[in-house]
Amino acid sequence: MSYKLKALYRRVFSSKSKTNGLWLNIKTIIFGVLIALGIRTFLYEPFTIPSGSMIPTLLIGDYMFVSKMSYGLSQYSFPFSLGPIQDRILDTPPKRGDVVVFRQPTNTDIDFVKRLIGMPGDTIKLISGVVHINGEAVKRRRINDYQLSKDIYNKKNVRHYIETLPNGVEYAIIEADGDRGYLDNTQEYIVPAGHFFLMGDNRDQSNDSRVLSQVGYVPYKNLIGRADLVFVSIDSNPEGILPILLRFSRFFKVIN
Repeated sequence: MSYKLKALYRRVFSSKSKTNGLWLNIKTIIFGVLIALGIRTFLYEPFTIPSGSMIPTLLIGDYMFVSKMSYGLSQYSFPFSLGPIQDRILDTPPKRGDVVVFRQPTNTDIDFVKRLIGMPGDTIKLISGVVHINGEAVKRRRINDYQLSKDIYNKKNVRHYIETLPNGVEYAIIEADGDRGYLDNTQEYIVPAGHFFLMGDNRDQSNDSRVLSQVGYVPYKNLIGRADLVFVSIDSNPEGILPILLRFSRFFKVIN
């Protein structure tokens, strides 16, 4: 083969090799994006906690994984809420006591995280801070005071309880204003069919189903998933020297 033919051969096949390599890289990127979207849509999605409404269960700066298939899929399971689903598919109803991420009914652009207290058909009422479900007081016992950050709440020690729902689920709550907060004595709520009643564990610092004009009863289709695991936690307001502090004790903490 002459020198010119060899040079032409190298140019042709070298160009094909580069084209094949570029196309392989593009396909790899596309498949990677599709796999990531699939995991985010159907399995787990990361969320961060921007407010203190779920203290002490969840802290500001917690990063958590939410199980998307816990309650099946709805339109809000998909990116930009573009799912072609009217209600829910492949669903398993949530349980009382679950920590749930959902779309705010009065503004579906906003994600909330609260604890599921009331099921469809339940009657809910708070009397002096005690939750009553279907006329029965939910058991709670006081434990050592909880310490809040002074930088955020201007107070340190607040009332700390273990609350036990009728199905036996136990979790901690706090009452920053004692039992005299403006949502510690409420009207009677009757949860409609296909809806749920959700509350924050920080009872005096939570905008939740008790406020009908802003959250109210949450439709089943608005549920995104169950909060399962805190994988990273960052304290941006520590009382020490560093401006940012990792809470290593909360890494990979199961959410109850």
